[in-house]
Amino acid sequence: MEFTRALITGGAGFIGSNFIRHMLSAHPELEIVNLDKLTYAGNLENLSGLALNKNYSFIKGDICGQKAVEKAMKGCDLVVNFAAETHVDRSISSASDFISSNFYGVYNLLEQARKNGVKRFVQISTDEVYGSIRKGSSSEEDPLLPNSPYSASKAGADLLCRSYFVTYGFPVLITRSSNNFGPYQHPEKLIPKFITNTMRGLSLPLYGDGLNVRDWIYVEDNCIGIEAATLRGKPGEIYNIGGGNELANIEITKSILQKLGKPESLIKKVPDRLGHDRRYSLDSSKLSGLGWKPKYSFEKAMAETIAWYQENRKWWAKTTEAASN
Repeated sequence: MEFTRALITGGAGFIGSNFIRHMLSAHPELEIVNLDKLTYAGNLENLSGLALNKNYSFIKGDICGQKAVEKAMKGCDLVVNFAAETHVDRSISSASDFISSNFYGVYNLLEQARKNGVKRFVQISTDEVYGSIRKGSSSEEDPLLPNSPYSASKAGADLLCRSYFVTYGFPVLITRSSNNFGPYQHPEKLIPKFITNTMRGLSLPLYGDGLNVRDWIYVEDNCIGIEAATLRGKPGEIYNIGGGNELANIEITKSILQKLGKPESLIKKVPDRLGHDRRYSLDSSKLSGLGWKPKYSFEKAMAETIAWYQENRKWWAKTTEAASN
């Protein structure tokens, strides 16, 4: 399916900005409108160099605001929703923003997209909606068992999207990716936090025993997976996007220290996160059937990520300071 004008919400965030860069490169004829509220996690520096691209435009606005969404969606035949509150720790301390953005915001987008006759609506979700699994991998047919306010808000949005497909026949589909990492990721997340802390000689606060397992995917591979689902997927379907790199947090931590030549004495065990899921794993065979597979090995992706943070100290120093204010 081809599109002429896309609304990308949350496009100043980590995955959204990488997706915009990818789509403008892969589809130079596509017009992209970026709608972002510019919270602490939104940063226009993530999109530096795009202001001169005639097919890119930015609108500051909240997906919960009807007028802002109406303005941004005008003339768009594709909507891809990245806008969300995503940090689990923040959802535990205060869930209200997560319910507002991650559920009501999706409702507002769905309503406006349905009224505007949008040809495809892609909801960006997460493997966390499946909850923790002891063995095997989660498939798209598995029940949703979220264990944090963040994942519950995302699961609710997924179900709302499904209802719009079933009730109205609205062409919505959902992607659920595993843990992303790569350039422009906010330093509050595990990999960039541990990279930047290691670079400064600071301790690495590791939850619990460090044996919680995540399936890691390089952000570019995820963006290509979202593109495949958007262009070749079927409305009403869900597509898992996993990297096939299941690693415990302690393994990630030691890998970063080793690559940066720092001692393991920087590791500081801290009390475990409330409701901390033990393991995530995704079965991505459905998306593989559309011709997608990850391009990056974990080692190559981690090396490129570390190099990016080394070369962009001003970016993450400013981002870290802004988040703490």
